[in-house]
Amino acid sequence: MASVLSISNLTKTYASGLQALKSVSLEIQKGEIFALLGPNGAGKTTLINIVCGIVTPSTGTVTAAGHDIQRDYRAARMKIGLVPQELHVDMFEKVIATVTYSRGLFGKPANPAHIEKVLRDLSLWDKRNDKLMTLSGGMKRRVMIAKALSHEPEILFLDEPTAGVDVELRRDMWTLVRNLREQGVTIILTTHYIDEAEEMADRIGVITRGELILTEDKTTLLQKLGRKQLILQLQEPMNAVPAELAEWRLALRAGGNELEYTFDAKSEQHGISSLLRRMGDLGIGYKDLHTDQSSLEDIFVDLVHDKGGAAR
Repeated sequence: MASVLSISNLTKTYASGLQALKSVSLEIQKGEIFALLGPNGAGKTTLINIVCGIVTPSTGTVTAAGHDIQRDYRAARMKIGLVPQELHVDMFEKVIATVTYSRGLFGKPANPAHIEKVLRDLSLWDKRNDKLMTLSGGMKRRVMIAKALSHEPEILFLDEPTAGVDVELRRDMWTLVRNLREQGVTIILTTHYIDEAEEMADRIGVITRGELILTEDKTTLLQKLGRKQLILQLQEPMNAVPAELAEWRLALRAGGNELEYTFDAKSEQHGISSLLRRMGDLGIGYKDLHTDQSSLEDIFVDLVHDKGGAAR
């Protein structure tokens, strides 16, 4: 599948000496949903701003739908829609006016039918003549998305699209993003909500301290890096793990009423059978057992911690 967005050896060093991006390379395929995860200050917004022509890179190249973002800026920018974190709108403007004006900024001819469709898809049509100042925070964010879609972009950047909105609106946003993908729009989103990436993304990228440390298919990532925990609910509580069980590196929890065994989810030789046999030999009984799979959040925290890039 052809890449709709190609980023090669991208760096950004500010005049202060801060190196915001370190040789980032990334290929985004047409029609995919790509989630970019990273702690505050990791470089997510800098990367987006470079692709969208807001910030000039120090070195490297970016092509959007075949257009170089620096040599062919206008053509590249017309292919891109951006929904920034901050709300940048004229609060005295009506909804339909601000969305129509955004389309005109990209040199697109008037298309009332398209504007109507965008507003209806975002549940804004009934509020098209309302002033932005009268809208809720969630509705204002929908207007920002409408503005970004007004010129029919092929690539849509969503920078923390659901930050500060309620759970119901977040789920509405997820539905909207999936519908856009079905219409052929490629989605790149940054998010602090791990469940958002786990729910929506086809691929995950993790960036920390300006370095893209991993890009992986979401399912493959969970399979490759995931861990499982076997939880055994004991018949009798323990004060300490017996020395005879030391090789399994068990942990006591729930006040000594449970044993936890963490193992590699992808390994065939995970030691569960031998553990249970050894417990039987020692007369250690259990009432119940279950397993927990590590989440994307667990993996993300481990990756960032390993790179020394804890959130700051």
